[in-house]
Amino acid sequence: MVFEEGWATSPLRWLMNALGDAQLQRMAGDPGLVAAVDQHAAWLRDAIPLDRETLGDYLLGFLDELRHLGWSFTGESDAPSLRLTAVCYLTRELGLLDDGRTA
Repeated sequence: MVFEEGWATSPLRWLMNALGDAQLQRMAGDPGLVAAVDQHAAWLRDAIPLDRETLGDYLLGFLDELRHLGWSFTGESDAPSLRLTAVCYLTRELGLLDDGRTA
């Protein structure tokens, strides 16, 4: 994943562009991916308030840890990519994109 300048000012939109749009489209044809993402979304629903600011702050912290670990998105459905896809899923479902565009 490339972290271009200014990405942290709109982390939910950045994630949707970097990974989410493609992953959400992929979910349409992959029931196993839907189930895995749903588990991560349920964890997020239980763990944090689902508003734009809190989910964005969670995303910033999660990405910071992934960067520290040297993780990068390879297209595989590993735990970090499932969690990031769940953030995208919730962002879309809750209408949290700050630019008014649909995912």
